[in-house]
Amino acid sequence: MKKSLLLGLAVLFCAVAYAQEQNLLNLRLEARGDYQREYFDGTAVDDNCGFKGKFLNLRADGEIGGGFSYSLRQRLNKEHSDASFFDATDWVYLAYKTGDWEFSAGKQVVAIGGFEYDAAPIDLYFCSEWWNNIPCYRLGGTVAYTFAGDSHSDKFSFQICESPFRGDITLADGSVHKQEEMFAYNLMWASSHGWFSSLYSVNFVEYLPGKFVNYISLGNRFRMGRVTVNLDFMNRAASGQAFLGKDFSVIGKVAWAPTEKLNLFAKASYDVNNTSTNKDYLVSADTEITRVGAGVEFFPLKDARNDVRIHAAGSYSFGDNTNPAGVLLDSYTYLSVGVTWRMNLLSFKQ
Repeated sequence: MKKSLLLGLAVLFCAVAYAQEQNLLNLRLEARGDYQREYFDGTAVDDNCGFKGKFLNLRADGEIGGGFSYSLRQRLNKEHSDASFFDATDWVYLAYKTGDWEFSAGKQVVAIGGFEYDAAPIDLYFCSEWWNNIPCYRLGGTVAYTFAGDSHSDKFSFQICESPFRGDITLADGSVHKQEEMFAYNLMWASSHGWFSSLYSVNFVEYLPGKFVNYISLGNRFRMGRVTVNLDFMNRAASGQAFLGKDFSVIGKVAWAPTEKLNLFAKASYDVNNTSTNKDYLVSADTEITRVGAGVEFFPLKDARNDVRIHAAGSYSFGDNTNPAGVLLDSYTYLSVGVTWRMNLLSFKQ
């Protein structure tokens, strides 16, 4: 792993040197460390307790010129094979913008709606069962068009990418499916209208060759002064299943910032699959699991609010999860205290 890491850093250094001959480079390092405790039925899970290095990410963003730009996020602490340093690359893509049109290609975030899904993992403390299982970075291409005004913005994008279920997929019964060539077709609407923002998507995702699961994901954000409310709803359906109301997730979050340095939040998620089929790989059949929790964030730097953040958060889940490898199980308690920091390593403008 050390050899692969050194090789990857050398490649990144070469990319930085090249970008400095162009218009813009912003190179950043972001990290998070937690002290956490986990309990099942009141019994501590020793392997998951103690100090944990959660994230160590390298970010590089820049403009090449002529309407081209690039973005990279590399996880330096994520496991990968020697043959594929790319496994630890969340995204690396090239984008071209002309007027209101934008085209991009490379490894990207799979365009699925919802504000929990859209948030950077480093900024999340506990999530839904669906979120914990979805592989959300894949190779593909996106075309987008933006309608923008003085007080609003609406961006419509269409993406074709590798299916999140490409590769080895372990089902709830323990069997493994290996599929190398499958695709996802994603249509997304991202909007900002002052007090209301949306992240809506319709997705057709191959879970087996020629067989698709459909997502309708509706992410809603409401801002009312210092209070922000997120409400996500995702419906999942495949052929042979009821189309609505049998396999879905609901995630809600309320945050209140009484001062610029403090943020208080409460969050809940509900994942259910009453289809009695194995077509949803992420929330197993006959699962009904709820997670509730709350937390506090403190930002000590007023002029650079997101550069340092201290958090304390906790959650409790209850219900039935038929996936033995699932993250949320009945009588599961999670507690976390930690610090996140972001450092600007290098910035260059020509």
